[in-house]
Amino acid sequence: MMDSPYVRRVAVALHVLGMPFEHRSVSVFGQYDEFAQINPVVKAPTLVDDDGTVLIDSTLILDYLDHKVPAVQRLLPEERQERTFALRVNGFALAAMEKTVQQVYERQLRPEERQHEPWFARVNAQMHAAWSVLDKLIEGRGGWLCAGRITQADITAAVAWRFAQFVLPGAVDPARYPAIAALSLRAEALPEFIATPLE
Repeated sequence: MMDSPYVRRVAVALHVLGMPFEHRSVSVFGQYDEFAQINPVVKAPTLVDDDGTVLIDSTLILDYLDHKVPAVQRLLPEERQERTFALRVNGFALAAMEKTVQQVYERQLRPEERQHEPWFARVNAQMHAAWSVLDKLIEGRGGWLCAGRITQADITAAVAWRFAQFVLPGAVDPARYPAIAALSLRAEALPEFIATPLE
């Protein structure tokens, strides 16, 4: 479902790559058995290609999709320095996503009497550390981050930011991370992002 940043980053990428696809919104919680018929691990996103290939994990799916298009269209830049920068951005954005998800699970899925405050504080600090590094990486770059066009670095960073704003309202202040907030705002105005709303 598009409330997963991992699902959404793949969907946005498919739109940017111009690859037609059918999106099935199946919940890993509410429709567990139905999802298990597609993927017994019940992990989102799951990509089922036209030839029946089933892939899981957003990063692996995106690598697979990138290699279905010419090198100049790939969302992970080919040039070594830009590729390294994109991988750095992706890594910290994915860390921010993961730490955001962990906080949501701790507060919304774990019974209150079993929540562990020191662990929650640690995860929260890790999330903010990821945003801090990411904001410094992006600061002053202007426009898209790599190759003079939107790449996976932009998509992943923007999706991660929007997700945190959606599920942890008020917890991540845009004024504290202005570069990533501005990048996300610019990306969310694109048709490819509008076509994949966070639900």
